[in-house]
Amino acid sequence: MEQQASPRKIAFLVAAEGIEQVELTQPWEALKAAGWQPELLSPESGEVQAYNHLDKGDTFPVDQTVGQARPEDYSALVLPGGVANPDALRMDKDAVAFVRDYMASERPVAAICHAIWTLVEAECVKGRTLTSWPSLETDVRNAGGDWVDREVAIDGNLITSRNPDDIPAFNKALLDALDQ
Repeated sequence: MEQQASPRKIAFLVAAEGIEQVELTQPWEALKAAGWQPELLSPESGEVQAYNHLDKGDTFPVDQTVGQARPEDYSALVLPGGVANPDALRMDKDAVAFVRDYMASERPVAAICHAIWTLVEAECVKGRTLTSWPSLETDVRNAGGDWVDREVAIDGNLITSRNPDDIPAFNKALLDALDQ
């Protein structure tokens, strides 16, 4: 029997570098302000390097490696974007397995921008409607998904957005899903 998620924990899954900083920090802060407890997961322990587009941003401490984390311990999963971040995650078997297992839980999964690549790799987009950075449209369609160009696409437990400009709507959709 699957245990229930810890009531207020939210997993943020990122690679060691290449995370788009605002796509990590703004949802993180919105969740904290609403009383949730975000935790940073990554394939490696230590710190991760965020970017402001192509320029290095801040570093952030990893709370737990994804290989040690259990999907059932979290009420939602957030996948920030950045180009290098999801490209690295899709090459990590533990990260891909975590995403695949989490999607099967039917709890909220929120992915923004290029983070959709990790969902494609985890074979979680077939039959789903989602959005992303426009250059991923072909990847989504080739994986059996229906790509749409809108601020937020919600398909069951999956919440997706295109880019940093969509973060306010992305945050609202995630918080609304957690309130259900």
